[in-house]
Amino acid sequence: MSSQEVEVLVVGAGQAGIAMSEHLGAHGVPHLVVERDRIAERWRSGRWDSLVANGPAWHDRFPGEEFTIDPDGFATKDQVADYFVAYADKIAAPVRTGVEVTSVRKNNGRAGFHVETSAGPIDARYVVAATGAFQKPVIPPVVPFDAPVHQIHSNAYRNPAQLPAGAVLVIGAGSSGVQIADELRCSGRRVHLAVGPHDRPPRSYRGRDFCWWLGVLGKWDMVAPPRGAEHVTIAVSGAHGGHTVDFRALAADGITLLGLARTYRDGVMTFAPDLRTNIDNGDANYLSMLEEADAYVKRNGLELPEEPEARELGPDPECVINPILELDLAAAGITSIVWATGYAFDFGWLQVDAFDETGRPRHQRGVSTEPGIYFLGLPWQSRRGSSFIWGVWHDAKYLADQIAIQRGYLTYGLTGQVAR
Repeated sequence: MSSQEVEVLVVGAGQAGIAMSEHLGAHGVPHLVVERDRIAERWRSGRWDSLVANGPAWHDRFPGEEFTIDPDGFATKDQVADYFVAYADKIAAPVRTGVEVTSVRKNNGRAGFHVETSAGPIDARYVVAATGAFQKPVIPPVVPFDAPVHQIHSNAYRNPAQLPAGAVLVIGAGSSGVQIADELRCSGRRVHLAVGPHDRPPRSYRGRDFCWWLGVLGKWDMVAPPRGAEHVTIAVSGAHGGHTVDFRALAADGITLLGLARTYRDGVMTFAPDLRTNIDNGDANYLSMLEEADAYVKRNGLELPEEPEARELGPDPECVINPILELDLAAAGITSIVWATGYAFDFGWLQVDAFDETGRPRHQRGVSTEPGIYFLGLPWQSRRGSSFIWGVWHDAKYLADQIAIQRGYLTYGLTGQVAR
């Protein structure tokens, strides 16, 4: 089968791929976006049923299009997917769905890359890996899969009815773990929640959402995370109209909090004695942001309502005062474990010299160490906001600019041709 030739091949038609298409189109760069499923499929079918965006609609969007909901509301997963489908149509993005990329290899003796896909081979001068940050679910090797307990990663969780009857242990207290644990509790389940290190920003403060505060305080534009911060989860939620995650309130509502999950043997799980430390550190993160917000209000003479009650943390629950370090799952009635433990990169299809010894992309703001390869949608790609909807749009603009610059060099001295 003869190869199709394209100038730029964008792999993935989620938020990253659609943003990339918009900016390439603005430069007049011929390109093709391929997607193995449907546009924004991860939003539509790769999330639990009740998921909503973690940022309000006025913030979590592309600059050129608003959501058709209350700007202060939180879009459902289907509304987000529909938004990207409509956006792709609006910009006439050249998306081809149902096409899976199986390998990308550098051409020998000439520029560009040979791409094998389920729809046949493609030759591309440039390749943009826009598959995002949520690629391969990670389940730590703690509980054997033949253990007598149902195990599922948060990416496969859909709703409480999906799990067998009984109590549930949720491991991971970032956005996903907290929302799933709360949903399970509301459904009538007994829930245990393992809480590791985390940041816990206020959902809103003094009448402004935390997305606004991160913006005016310059935190979205932090270009490099503090040491280890790229691995710290953020406990924030857009569920129920948006609220500050309060682990003490979750415990008061009936969720049993545990420390970081450690080991499993003969039906018994052990947990680190770090629950109080993790909650205290989350509180410190929360309170420090309130201090920074108050200082900003005072410095700029803003008339925003004071909110002294935001500093009232409440008493420590019994599970914090006397933490559970060992838990017999059967005795506790636990029949399921939901692992809300994040994702790892999976670039096995990208067979080029663009990765370090751990498999992480080597790049500068998404420009790979392998000339002609670009990455988009990575956490902290250029700044803290890079993996968010609005952040990926700005990163895509930078990459499109870089591709346009390279094309300019390649066309120097040629008459209406593009070097390959």
